[in-house]
Amino acid sequence: MKQPASSRRRELDYRKRGAQGADAPADAKPGGGDTRESRESRDKPKADKAERRRYLRQYREWLWPYRWRLAGVFVLAVITAALDMAWPLAIKQVIDVALPAGDRRQLGMLGLGIAAVLVVRQALDSWYGYRLAVLNSKIVFRLRRALFDRFLHLSLTDLAEMKSGGITSRLASDVENVSGLVKSAMIVPGVALIRVALTIGVLLFLSWQLAVAALVAMPPLALASFLWLRRVRPIYRSMQQDRTEVDARVNETFGGIRVVRTFRREPREELGYALGHHTIIRKNLYAQRLEMVLEGAWGLLVPGTSLLIVWLGGWLVLKGSAKVGDIFAFQIYAVLLLQPLWQIVASVSQTQRALAAMERVFQVMGMTPDKPDAPGAADAPARVAEMRFEGVGFAYRPGTEVVRDFDLVVPGGATVALVGPSGAGKTTLTDLVARFHDPTRGVIRLNGVDLRDLRLAGYRRLLAVVQQDVFLFDGTVRENIAYGRRDAGAAAVEDAARRANAHGFIGQLPEGYDTLIGERGFKLSGGQRQRLSIARAILADPQILILDEATSNLDTESEQLIQASLADLFRGRTTFVIAHRLSTVTHADVIVAMDEGRVVEVGRHEELMGRRGFYFEMVERQRDAFGVGEGVPAGDGSGS
Repeated sequence: MKQPASSRRRELDYRKRGAQGADAPADAKPGGGDTRESRESRDKPKADKAERRRYLRQYREWLWPYRWRLAGVFVLAVITAALDMAWPLAIKQVIDVALPAGDRRQLGMLGLGIAAVLVVRQALDSWYGYRLAVLNSKIVFRLRRALFDRFLHLSLTDLAEMKSGGITSRLASDVENVSGLVKSAMIVPGVALIRVALTIGVLLFLSWQLAVAALVAMPPLALASFLWLRRVRPIYRSMQQDRTEVDARVNETFGGIRVVRTFRREPREELGYALGHHTIIRKNLYAQRLEMVLEGAWGLLVPGTSLLIVWLGGWLVLKGSAKVGDIFAFQIYAVLLLQPLWQIVASVSQTQRALAAMERVFQVMGMTPDKPDAPGAADAPARVAEMRFEGVGFAYRPGTEVVRDFDLVVPGGATVALVGPSGAGKTTLTDLVARFHDPTRGVIRLNGVDLRDLRLAGYRRLLAVVQQDVFLFDGTVRENIAYGRRDAGAAAVEDAARRANAHGFIGQLPEGYDTLIGERGFKLSGGQRQRLSIARAILADPQILILDEATSNLDTESEQLIQASLADLFRGRTTFVIAHRLSTVTHADVIVAMDEGRVVEVGRHEELMGRRGFYFEMVERQRDAFGVGEGVPAGDGSGS
């Protein structure tokens, strides 16, 4: 079987990225050509310095409510750093004074003092770690909640472009990495600089010659480290993009697992997943090698500095310019000095990861929510008197309208049936009614008011939608029926289920209304899921009801049983029904026949059959396909 073009392109993309050498830059392409993708990658706004500064300002605003907590954590870290300066001086006193004098009392007092300082220092360090964890958890919770809320209110187009993998990776790993900015970009380097300043001050106080020996190699190595690590951030950003692609592929694969197994695509999907992760691993190893070079250089600096201090210190001791205790103290202070310097260098690497994640998170936070309320937006009316479509047009992409010049007046409480071939624009039109999209041309009015001038939340409270592709949540039957009315009692839930012809099969479930139905309701049949969806709409008691092939997954017997309930449900509600089985819409108040986004015919069933036009031909074709009784009754309109 020939592989779909989109799948081949995606697999080829994974192969290209997976074939990169581990020593190649993260965005390099085979052959070194300057491809369109590489040019776009360089030109991305979030890589721009001005854009990054804007994100950093946003992050500082997020941290402002925690400024006193942050200050408290910083003070604890500074006190711990100050205590680190005390105990090496006490050891010097032991070696240079207490031991030569044989003063046991002084030796004991110094020992107890050193032990007390170390205990207090460790206690403060543990408290500092706990308070930092509390601060991070609060930031993560607030940021993740705000990001989730922003995802909930983005347009359907933006969400589709984001992909499910991009949504989950931003909510999970990206938010965690962003919270690490507090430690890696603020506390660690800030405290480390204080440690460095204190340590250098003590070293200069003890012996300027040994201080020079201890510091000679550190500034150039630190500068080289910063320059070296600047190469790391683009790699981590590229890795995050690749993880998004891999996560999206996983969600897509298991969302369509039946299709995958039907067409025996398991090996191809496994290969695509493996290639995606192979690319991530190679980029990660390349970044790790860059960091290992630095770790090796700093690892050689520690013994090298110690050797230099022992050699120069011994020479100064022999000369009488220093004491043995100075050498021991300098060895300890050299470690205390190298530790914060390495922390600063390491924090740069961690900050690169955090900044790449921050750009992805605050890029979403800066996106415009879907259909913000217009200034002075009005409350939605309590009841629907009329809906009017005036020259409505809609295009998902500029220049390609899927709904064109749609004009219709719908009285309140009327049932409107939308019929036509696939791709006629029926579902798009109901999406416009639900304000999942707004018209790109023309206007839809409710009681004379443009829908865009109504508060969206209030308008959506008037709506209920039953779709062909039923979505149920991983919970109980009762929770799914009451999803639109959480305050509904057991009697109301059961009444809605009865009216949807669902009470019978619910009673046969192991736990009745408290039965867990699994993710997307996988423990139920397609018809059972559809009836629960209809019960959910019935319980919501909407003013505007949209049914998109709502009975398509029901067998003929169940459909006949539910039609009477739907007729009762339609009464007093403005209803839009999409149906390919025309027998379900013969009693609609208005039938709108659509083709290629345009209105072809409008009228009642008998009237349209009498015209023997577009709708009549649809009915006849359906009779030929399904036979009398499955399409439209043979006598309807035939005698016109």
